[in-house]
Amino acid sequence: MNQLKELISNDSVWRIPFVILFFILSFITIYFIYNFIEKRLKRHVVKTNKPLNDVIISFLRAPVLWILFSILLSIYNQLFMPAENYFEVLTNISRILLIASLGWFTIKVVKSLSFYLQNKLNIEDPNNLEARKRLTQLKMFEGILIAVIVVLFISISLMTFEALKNIGVSLLASAGVIGVIVGLAAQRSVGQILSGLQIALTQPLRLDDVVIVEGEWGRVEEITITYVVVKIWDERRLVVPIDYFLTKPFQNWTRATSDILGTVFLFVSYDLPVDPLRQKLNEILSENPNWDKRVCNIQVTDSKEWYKVLRILVSSADSSRNWDLKVDVREKMIDFINREFPGSFARLPIDEKRG
Repeated sequence: MNQLKELISNDSVWRIPFVILFFILSFITIYFIYNFIEKRLKRHVVKTNKPLNDVIISFLRAPVLWILFSILLSIYNQLFMPAENYFEVLTNISRILLIASLGWFTIKVVKSLSFYLQNKLNIEDPNNLEARKRLTQLKMFEGILIAVIVVLFISISLMTFEALKNIGVSLLASAGVIGVIVGLAAQRSVGQILSGLQIALTQPLRLDDVVIVEGEWGRVEEITITYVVVKIWDERRLVVPIDYFLTKPFQNWTRATSDILGTVFLFVSYDLPVDPLRQKLNEILSENPNWDKRVCNIQVTDSKEWYKVLRILVSSADSSRNWDLKVDVREKMIDFINREFPGSFARLPIDEKRG
């Protein structure tokens, strides 16, 4: 015991190396204890047949270890380093590490909760309107909460330094709702965040919605607090500022339901009978699984000088299936007309015009 006291006394040349070694051994001990507890928790999760909890436990592992490391560093600094010249530096380092670790842990908790709630939603269900609505709100509120947490913990970190305390207080005040609205609403970035919050509440679009933006057809792949990613049909990605969807018109094909009607136009001569085409259309649709059996219609919707216009209406459960259905109907109707009524497609009488 006396030898130990001599080693950690201020006069001993071995004091600092011994304290560092003892600190490392202490953290290794804590690390193994944490691993033991984590394994016990995971075994319990396996027994309860809830693999999602296993993912969440692993998700929180890193920030928890950093919190323990920061607390241990602070304890050792207070016990063994108060007389050292770098005591103040170590104190600030341990505080910043602890604040950053707590902020990281808080963000991970928010993400874990969001992840847990998202996995309860059945987004694969064809009738997934409500699930997509909840998923969009979760993503938006997750982003806003994380932004507030980052500002909050950066402010607290700055307040640990006397010279930067005023900056930290200002940032902390701006994190409040009133401070954001009054002081920063004019800034574009904050305006986009507020637009994101409005979209989360009013839901003009949701994740997996089919939209037409800037003339491009695609699905909403990602919604953040500042931008939206639309996956175009040819695998390109259109990145649009979030406030675009509150200031400019756009088409949302799945706003209320994913059911959709598709049109196929045929330009044919006046002597082509329509009834055989109606029978053929019924035959084509009855063999196609993309038809949802709601709408099957063919009508003469316009008449020009040299031809009439046939409009075919067909329905499907969603836009992707409707596209495939329209393509199939168009191909088979053209083949049927060419085979059964050759020469019936519209042709301009060019020779007569020249004469």
